[in-house]
Amino acid sequence: RLSPLGVAVFFFLGLGVLYHLYSGFLAGRFFFFVLSEPAAGAPGGAVDLRFFFAVSVLAAARGGEEVRRVREGNVLNAKAKGKTREGAEEQLTSGDLLSNRRMFYLLKSAFPAVQINSEERVDTADQETVSWDRSIPEEIKQKIQPKEVPAESVTVWIDPLDATQEYTEDLRQYVTTMVCVAVNGKPVIGVIHKPFSAYTAWAMVDGGSNVKARSSYNEKTPRIIVSRSHAGRVEQVARQTFGNKTVIITAGGAGYKVLALLDVADKNQEEADIYIHVTYIKKWDICAGNAVLRALGGHMTTLTGEEITYTGSDGNEGGLIASINMNHKALIEKLPDLEKTSHK
Repeated sequence: RLSPLGVAVFFFLGLGVLYHLYSGFLAGRFFFFVLSEPAAGAPGGAVDLRFFFAVSVLAAARGGEEVRRVREGNVLNAKAKGKTREGAEEQLTSGDLLSNRRMFYLLKSAFPAVQINSEERVDTADQETVSWDRSIPEEIKQKIQPKEVPAESVTVWIDPLDATQEYTEDLRQYVTTMVCVAVNGKPVIGVIHKPFSAYTAWAMVDGGSNVKARSSYNEKTPRIIVSRSHAGRVEQVARQTFGNKTVIITAGGAGYKVLALLDVADKNQEEADIYIHVTYIKKWDICAGNAVLRALGGHMTTLTGEEITYTGSDGNEGGLIASINMNHKALIEKLPDLEKTSHK
């Protein structure tokens, strides 16, 4: 017959062994649960915009590496992906796709729960694992302070290859890769990278920047930069408004046109006073430039002066006008006829 005392001794010995084996594990899990912060970008958590800034700059550069490699290797594999509203053929190249994959998965690995909108479709079968060591370059540390915002308030817009048509024509100066971070629909972080000159402009609203506005502008006879595809639609009205001495500059790529308004250390960058676009345009084309201009005190609005919101649909219907260090409201009032053409 078993002794009650013996059973009790063996029971407590068993408890002791189990405690010895699992106490460290359970304690570690408890303290991890209590003390750990929510994962970056986790639903209900917060993201630090300085970290987001650093990875956005890195993503634009990594995408640019793919864009340059494909172009220099002359392996574009260009094909038509559809037509614009104006009937122009849109091109898709290997540069677009490879840049998109690199940029998207780098941002997604760093902030997995944040919404990312891209010009190109992400193929989950072609998923790439991209690691980021969360290091922040010294220049960004010095100019950008930590700032946390709710993860659910953040929307990212990336353009893996802006000016694809010019890219296929080997007009390299117009090509950029761009990342924009919007908070509650307002563009806050903007990164515009030029792959073929290794120049990157970046800025954060109420933060810092590595670029500045030019010191002089001409409101009476401005230099107006417009898309190559619809220069004629702007030129007549612009000259009627500002005079025959108004200079019309045609260029490719929304990123390039925004940089034209700034003091850019790139010999292949033209200069302009106003950027006008009179047709429908996608938000990933303009979000980064909008953020940079806002950070420097400039403006980018629809042709009627409405702020562009970076949530919801991926398109902006009302055209745009962008300026810096100028009377933006007065410019809009001078160009009433352009808004009517934006919906044609």
